[in-house]
Amino acid sequence: METITAATPADAPALTALINRAYRSEQGGWTAEGHLLEGPRIDEAGLLAMLALPHAQLLKAETDGIPTGCVYLEAQGEVLYLSLLAVAPEAQAHGLGRQLLAAADAYARQLRRTKVRMSVLAARPELLAWYERHGYQPTGASEPFPATTRFGRPRQPLTLLTLEKNIDNS
Repeated sequence: METITAATPADAPALTALINRAYRSEQGGWTAEGHLLEGPRIDEAGLLAMLALPHAQLLKAETDGIPTGCVYLEAQGEVLYLSLLAVAPEAQAHGLGRQLLAAADAYARQLRRTKVRMSVLAARPELLAWYERHGYQPTGASEPFPATTRFGRPRQPLTLLTLEKNIDNS
């Protein structure tokens, strides 16, 4: 059984490895983006910087003390921004991603946020469809993938689509 708790800076090495395996490795499962981007998704310094932000939380899922997934959440005004949803390849297709999304919804309610927002690569129709099945809808907003190499180097021109989910706080 997975437990979902707040990550700490001590978790950064293991979670950095997990995120990069989920997003970039050959064994990354259906969520891998290695065919679209090369290089790591995140480095430890970047993850530590995210953990240090005052209105941010990285939730981690563990099974028997081993990290199996995570999701990053950052309060941005009335919206909770979600990113870095990652599930270890060997733990995929067992509902952990859905559990992490439910934990994100609970965190949004705790903070009294009415929307959860995310950015997803337009070149990932299967991932977009998965998020839509979990209540996220395209807003119509899009932007080019950042020119920085902080998230990896695109192998082709990429666009990010904005998705949102309404959260009931009643």
